[in-house]
Amino acid sequence: METNYEFRKRLEVVHKPNLRQANVTVQQDELLIEDGWTIVIGSEAQPLVMNVAKDLQDYLLTSMNVSVLIKRTGDILAAAQEGEEVVILATREELPHLGRELSVPRSYRYVTCNRRIIICGFDARGVGQGSYYLEDLMNLRQAPVLRLADRVRQPIFSPRMVHSGFGLDDYPDQYLNAIAHYGMDAILVFAEGVNQTPYGYLDFNYLIHRARNVGLDVYLYSYLKSEKHPDDADAREYYESTYGALFAACPEAKGMILVGESCEFPSRDPNTTQRLRYDTPGDGLPSTKPSPGWWPCVDYPEWLNLMKETIHKHSPEAEIVFWTYNWGWAPEKARLELIRNLPEGITLLVTFEMFEQRQHQGVTNYCADYTISFVGPGKYFASEAREAKKRNVRLYTMSNTAGLTWDFGVVPYIPVPFQWAKRHEVLKQAQIDWGLTGLMESHHYGWWPSVVSELAKWNYWTPSPEPEEVLESIAERDFGKGASWALEAWRYWSEAITYYIVTEEDQYGPCRVGPSYPLLFWQDPFLPSANLPTVEYAHFGNRIVLPNYFFHEHVLQSPGASRLRVEIESFHEFVGLWSKGIESLEQAVRELPQEKKAEGLRMLGLGEFILNSAKTTINVKKWWKLRRGLQVESDPSKAGKMLDEMVSIAEDEIENARATIPLVEADSRLGWEPSMEYMTDRAHLEWKIKQVQRVLEEEIPKYRQILILCDE
Repeated sequence: METNYEFRKRLEVVHKPNLRQANVTVQQDELLIEDGWTIVIGSEAQPLVMNVAKDLQDYLLTSMNVSVLIKRTGDILAAAQEGEEVVILATREELPHLGRELSVPRSYRYVTCNRRIIICGFDARGVGQGSYYLEDLMNLRQAPVLRLADRVRQPIFSPRMVHSGFGLDDYPDQYLNAIAHYGMDAILVFAEGVNQTPYGYLDFNYLIHRARNVGLDVYLYSYLKSEKHPDDADAREYYESTYGALFAACPEAKGMILVGESCEFPSRDPNTTQRLRYDTPGDGLPSTKPSPGWWPCVDYPEWLNLMKETIHKHSPEAEIVFWTYNWGWAPEKARLELIRNLPEGITLLVTFEMFEQRQHQGVTNYCADYTISFVGPGKYFASEAREAKKRNVRLYTMSNTAGLTWDFGVVPYIPVPFQWAKRHEVLKQAQIDWGLTGLMESHHYGWWPSVVSELAKWNYWTPSPEPEEVLESIAERDFGKGASWALEAWRYWSEAITYYIVTEEDQYGPCRVGPSYPLLFWQDPFLPSANLPTVEYAHFGNRIVLPNYFFHEHVLQSPGASRLRVEIESFHEFVGLWSKGIESLEQAVRELPQEKKAEGLRMLGLGEFILNSAKTTINVKKWWKLRRGLQVESDPSKAGKMLDEMVSIAEDEIENARATIPLVEADSRLGWEPSMEYMTDRAHLEWKIKQVQRVLEEEIPKYRQILILCDE
């Protein structure tokens, strides 16, 4: 049993111990790294290369039980040409004859011949990625054995940005190292000011320094207020005191991410309220227009130009990334006109799958937020990507390929690798079609090492094996004799996710927190509504969970009442397929040796947690239908039968919550998300049980008494 936050201990393990299998036979076209080998770097090697050498030394000892030395040499070329029992780590500047084919940052040439291994990187980061590739090969082989080869490999996307899955904006050294090992090259930090994050003080420059030591850049994600229009007389002075001060203090930050909802300004676009969303309207009347953060305002280019000038005054190379997340629903004409008018040098970030309208049995839904149920690309992304290509604007996308979306909000990753592989392929096609170069791979729910993120690493480098081959190799490594069962489980789960219908009410409700989500009976506007307990230090806590379930009506989708039956049926399909996947994975886990059992059980627990979350979602939808029916039912007899059905649902939900407690106690990452903190640990599940028991013991009996009085 794990205590809360104990999962962090696992996140700090970069090299898993004792992966070596004793029965691996070395073939004629392979070499074996043994005790006594030497890792060789140049006497003038960059600090990052030295760090990579130490990392490889630790990997060989920790994971493969091989002890090697590290040696500096003034003649790295001779070591590469003549050395034996050596691993050479060098850049193309040090080995120009080997590095002449390298033209892409972070690319590398990998050579194994006789009793010598050479990693020649385009740059120091390329050396690092080449060394991590050696680890990947040995991990899959489960031995310090490498096939003789000579190949050049290069990344397909850069940057690959992720938020922290350790804690909001929390990046210990070992976790940074793990991120780099999985092929990412940048991290994201929420910035409210100089060294200020939502959690308080953070030394940005020290984080930039520590990230650079493992080959990562740092992007600042703006939470800065923008209370001035660029035409205001004091606008330059104002923004110099915010954005200017930030980059004056942190000139080595890689760039700034700007998204409407986080840094909207008082636009003068007549299609908007022309005020910030937290400003109270003077007349006290609600507006029928969106605030500027939710509309492609005609004066965003003017504001962006001021941001660029202000930031580049202190950091000329800083990248300004403009994200159109909030207005994919807006008319295409207005969106594309904004892109046509973007200032030179601005990078465009477009979410890959959002706002796509999809048909299910004649009912229209749309991708309200991030999802892997729809591979993409969405029409919104495609329209803006085409326009970006016309203007030769650098294009990034929010892809979520670190492994998690809002489909299920308090899990470490969504284990549907075959579905993720499909997204990888269409992302690569988007590069061909529209010049997509960079990825944001997670939002504030962060990155977690998994089969999904491992698959992404393989798929985002070239050359690499086909995704099917990669997954077969991972399954064989992790599940041995049970590999075929694991693959079958992943196939069932990857099919199941296609039956997940994306809705705002679910992604802000039962799917966000799972079985701790309440079942509310009364809707008295004069009484406080039950909401999940939260902690004061949480960034969002329960503010991004809507406990009073209701159907959001949206212009892009069918009304809630007409969607209900289809969504329940589709979730039942999900549950059926997901359950088959669990049965298959149970078979795989039975085959595991003791040293691999813990990891297999954690994946099984993740699958069961997601299944229980889906069951909660079905129950919540049925509960909503019955509660709504009670409001208009005048026949006490029929109302009584509806209450009986609600009692059955409530009892089922209590059992579902109880069944989830052992899962979250076995894996402390389940039920947690960085910005909310714990929403579905034992304490929250017990709160849910208590809340539903009160409905059964007090609220429903009281309503029955009302029915009796009305009948009299």
